[in-house]
Amino acid sequence: MGSRASTLLREEEIEEIKKETGFSHSQITRLYSRFTSLDKGENGTLSREDFQRIPELAINPLGDRIINAFFPEGEDQVNFRGFMRTLAHFRPIEDNEKNKDSNATEPLNSRNNKLLFAFRLYDLDRDNKISRDELLQVLRMMVGVNISDEQLGSIADRTIQEADQDGDNSISFSEFIKVLEKVDVEQKMSIRFLH
Repeated sequence: MGSRASTLLREEEIEEIKKETGFSHSQITRLYSRFTSLDKGENGTLSREDFQRIPELAINPLGDRIINAFFPEGEDQVNFRGFMRTLAHFRPIEDNEKNKDSNATEPLNSRNNKLLFAFRLYDLDRDNKISRDELLQVLRMMVGVNISDEQLGSIADRTIQEADQDGDNSISFSEFIKVLEKVDVEQKMSIRFLH
């Protein structure tokens, strides 16, 4: 594959990314090609503006939250490895991955890591709990003006009431996991990446 994308990505980098993310060699080179096409500054990193040019993110009500997930706190650029690390959360879990060595580090696409990724979309202030105000802000992003503030408040209150087990009027990560225990997160938070 003499494409420009594969020549700029060293073989040892591909192997490290394969180990870290679980993506195949061809998926990595294909995603690298996509990464470089998004990199308008041609500096090996993507900015928030580069992501905002992706039509699917531009129209997604949670697009800004998803874009923010690619950037470590205080950073305004993401390199290819960081890009792949975030995308790995959406990689489907293959049958042969379900009973891996329990001493190995948990894969980025594990159920727990998918839930943590989703939790962080709601935890706007990154204090490890979802407050009523944060829930309201995300609900407002998702439904826009289609539902009144009173109805949104009622939804937020009921959600917190059902999820909050320790009475602190917020949702912790463990409470978030409990609420979603019967949800097929692996299927709902997976994107099919071509092989």
